[in-house]
Amino acid sequence: MENIKLFESQKIRSSWDNEQEKWFFSIVDIIQVLTDSPRPRKYWSALKTKLKNEGSELSHNMGQLKMMADDGKMRQTDVADTEQLFRLIQSIPSPKAEPFKQWLAKIGYERIEESQDPEKAIDRAMENYLKLGYSTAWINQRLKSIEVRKELTDEWENRGVKKGQQFASLTDIITQAWSGNTVKQYRDLKGLKKEKSKR
Repeated sequence: MENIKLFESQKIRSSWDNEQEKWFFSIVDIIQVLTDSPRPRKYWSALKTKLKNEGSELSHNMGQLKMMADDGKMRQTDVADTEQLFRLIQSIPSPKAEPFKQWLAKIGYERIEESQDPEKAIDRAMENYLKLGYSTAWINQRLKSIEVRKELTDEWENRGVKKGQQFASLTDIITQAWSGNTVKQYRDLKGLKKEKSKR
């Protein structure tokens, strides 16, 4: 599930992998906050080439996940786990490197806290959404939808439905039944509405 984390009020897209029990973060977002580059994708492309030429295993081990882009669409995004990020930061000259390492450690600690007290995860999500400029009404609706979705997927798992394609197929059927749109169509529409709700 995708989350938004904030470092010095700047957005970093992240996703928690339950099976591997680790966070994955958008590399482009991290480069943006560390370098303030106006073109973080180009910076990352050049850095990847440099790492590859140096024979670094890091450039080969990065994964990709679909994450929400600025246009509201889900796009494949280069991601790294915490260990990879600590190594990647060493290749990026930035005065924010040390504060960022401390931030990463804090994120890991918060995950341990949230596993013991799930209410803390809700509080942090609400705080981050407020910092991003969303209204309280929008946030409450968002948190409610997450809760409903969790109850539904828990029931699917109890009935033997497998994560991945089977979850996606059921979600598509339900979304079309109540909205008349596929998940992708509704996600595009939702992205537009979300932008409006921030104004």
